[in-house]
Amino acid sequence: QVQLVESGGGLVEAGGSLRLSCAASGRTFSSRAVGWFRQAPGKERTFVAAMYWSGGGTYYNDSVKGRFTISRDNAKNTVYLQMNSLKPEDTAVYYCGGGVVAGTGSHDYIDWGQGTQVTVSS
Repeated sequence: QVQLVESGGGLVEAGGSLRLSCAASGRTFSSRAVGWFRQAPGKERTFVAAMYWSGGGTYYNDSVKGRFTISRDNAKNTVYLQMNSLKPEDTAVYYCGGGVVAGTGSHDYIDWGQGTQVTVSS
């Protein structure tokens, strides 16, 4: 099992930036991919971005393309989500998930962190 811990959330004004971190520990060799998802109150968890620990392509939801960037630091077993030009509709709890495939569905991921709250004020 992989343990995932998110951090970096907070309150920011529209147009501002935040960088989320997802630190992995445990059986990290069993997790080939990591994805960021978000869940707003009363809504389903939706895909934001994903990538493989080994590199290769990155994948984004159309709603965040050009504003968010997913990256990794393998030495630290940490994945980041740089969020720029934030909008009020980006407000949600952000989760990182570990899995085998960098898919866009939450069912593609096995392990999840506890989430970090991002609130964007207008």
